[in-house]
Amino acid sequence: MLHSIFHWHSFVEVQSDDFSILIDPFITWNSKCDISLADLKNKNIKAIIVTHWHSDHIWDTITIAENHPETKIIWMLELVQYLNVEKWVSNIHAMNLWWEHNFWDFSIKLTTALHSGSINEMWNWFYTNPCWVIVRIWWKSIYHAWDTALTLDMKLLWDHDKIDVAFLPIWDNFTMWIKDAVIATSYIKPRIVVPTHYDTWELISADALEFAKLVMLENHATPKVLNPWQFIVL
Repeated sequence: MLHSIFHWHSFVEVQSDDFSILIDPFITWNSKCDISLADLKNKNIKAIIVTHWHSDHIWDTITIAENHPETKIIWMLELVQYLNVEKWVSNIHAMNLWWEHNFWDFSIKLTTALHSGSINEMWNWFYTNPCWVIVRIWWKSIYHAWDTALTLDMKLLWDHDKIDVAFLPIWDNFTMWIKDAVIATSYIKPRIVVPTHYDTWELISADALEFAKLVMLENHATPKVLNPWQFIVL
């Protein structure tokens, strides 16, 4: 059985019968996260995918990778080059936008996101491209938008990818807000859509039920509002 588990904010786990794939594992400073780093130690984690270099997306990746040296770290090329120089992570796979790679048990595609993503090191800024992630496993496609503005590139997902589950941010200030996320849903046309990136802090408060209501009124997809540890079965 295949589960797509929401651990709150930026953290989603794709879990099959045999292994897990972590996307943007943000645990330590994620007050609503339902699991701890200790809970992950005995998991068979095949891969960790990070969408961009912001603390609420990349924060716990290095620690998890150190505890799971066999885990494949899948990132944009520039992030891989930076980490190779720093010698933080060794088992890594570099990718670029709109390419897809087959890892035998699953495939990963990174696509365009409109957001920032930079590393500040002694006031030297190192810019990295943010991305969306599409995970294909067991003939299912799971799409994670994470931090992005609304973009017409999302229409390409309907044309080429046929998404089963889409995770879309609904906060304002940093990413799409509710109305933009509803438009994004109309572009992507997923079977199921899940709101994310809201209510972790006061600044990003949003009404997930309002998003769900608007999606249902427009008949774009089936909305599912998840609490931490709740999941979609595929």
